[in-house]
Amino acid sequence: MTNNHTKSTDKKLWGGRFAEATDGLVELFNASVGFDQRLYEQDIRGSLAHVAMLGKQGILTAEEVGQISEGLNSVLADIRAGNFEWRLDREDVHMNVEAALRDRIGPVAGKLHTARSRNDQVAVDFRLFTKEAALDLAGKTRELRRVMLAEAEKHLQDEVILPGYTHLQVAQPILLSHWFMAYVAMLERDEGRLRDAAARMDESPLGSSALAGTPWPLDRHMTAEALGFARPTANSLDGVGSRDFALEFLSACAILAAHLSRLSEELILYSTFEFGFITLPDSHTTGSSIMPQKKNPDVSELSRGKAGRVFGNLMGLLTVVKGTPLAYNKDLQEDKEGVFDSYDTLSIVLRLYAEMLPKTVWHADVTKAAAARGYSTATDVADFLARGGVPFREAHEVVGGLVGLASRSGRQLWELADAELQGAHPLLNAQVAQALTVEESVRSRQSYGGTAPERVKEAIQNAKEALEE
Repeated sequence: MTNNHTKSTDKKLWGGRFAEATDGLVELFNASVGFDQRLYEQDIRGSLAHVAMLGKQGILTAEEVGQISEGLNSVLADIRAGNFEWRLDREDVHMNVEAALRDRIGPVAGKLHTARSRNDQVAVDFRLFTKEAALDLAGKTRELRRVMLAEAEKHLQDEVILPGYTHLQVAQPILLSHWFMAYVAMLERDEGRLRDAAARMDESPLGSSALAGTPWPLDRHMTAEALGFARPTANSLDGVGSRDFALEFLSACAILAAHLSRLSEELILYSTFEFGFITLPDSHTTGSSIMPQKKNPDVSELSRGKAGRVFGNLMGLLTVVKGTPLAYNKDLQEDKEGVFDSYDTLSIVLRLYAEMLPKTVWHADVTKAAAARGYSTATDVADFLARGGVPFREAHEVVGGLVGLASRSGRQLWELADAELQGAHPLLNAQVAQALTVEESVRSRQSYGGTAPERVKEAIQNAKEALEE
């Protein structure tokens, strides 16, 4: 892209009361071609649909439609081949394409803009991009679900046990497969949000013109169908002036980024020497510049960090649109970069995790030993007493006293003597405590959605069926 502050030579493309050329600094400040050139495919698709409709409605002749369509396709071919000069003095993707078309086919290019404004042009381009981005991220989210589901199924075979945490304190033992399935459930909702957003934005603003519609006899349903939209927008003001479709996309992205950040945090912790639960693959880690023993979880750390920019993109656009009156305002030029950035960021994070997780090694002996620490079966002892008729609150107090006793002497519950256990409650003894292992604790959690192997197997099957829908 040229970076010179050339005075605009293309004001005549859109007319107006201009006694002098635009100042170079204003031109630089005003231009969006540096980022919105990314919409060239959508822009030319929209123009091809528009000119075909103008021909069908008898607004342009067949010869004019042919000339304009051929010219647009030649511009598209040059852009794809990298043989196109993006000019700053032509401000944006729309004017760059239209001016290039005029250079190729002459004044007939001006007829392309019949019954169309840059307002509905940019709105349709951006909707096309955002809808396609939402569906693409939904597909990548689904692929990561598929990977995590395979990991859950793999680790269920050996019933690998992991400590479950609340407040980052060991709480109760769970299956590693159950942990994976928690993220599968989150990602299923993330995919649903992205697809819902795509369905809601599946409307074409093309034909809304500047804001009030147009006196030309357009067929907006024809252009909507040609561009793959379900229908045209119902209100011209709303069609050109609203960006809630981008906000909804960014909101879905922000929630997805939050889930991926939580996953990242856990993997970072689990890969530390102190936890030692996992070994991350060399292909997705880096070394230290001076410490040869280091293996840094850069993929997870960057994924966690990049969640902040995805959140910022949502807040940025909310702030832009909150005070804009109907219909189009130049403020809305700020709608695109955040959408582009969130899409690009999540695209690579989702792909990286889909590659990294199957290559991550879980150390089952370490995770099981960790699950047994921290008196993680204390609730099982309380449940045993409650099943014997002891009110649960009383049972909770009894076991709390036993945990205190064991903690003071540096022992686990199953290491307490018969006399100590029976002193706390006559229903307890060493045999009972030793039977309440982490394996038995996991197997006892039979409620729907619980961590028992049968329930996790059931969840995996349900998730497989959902993926086939």
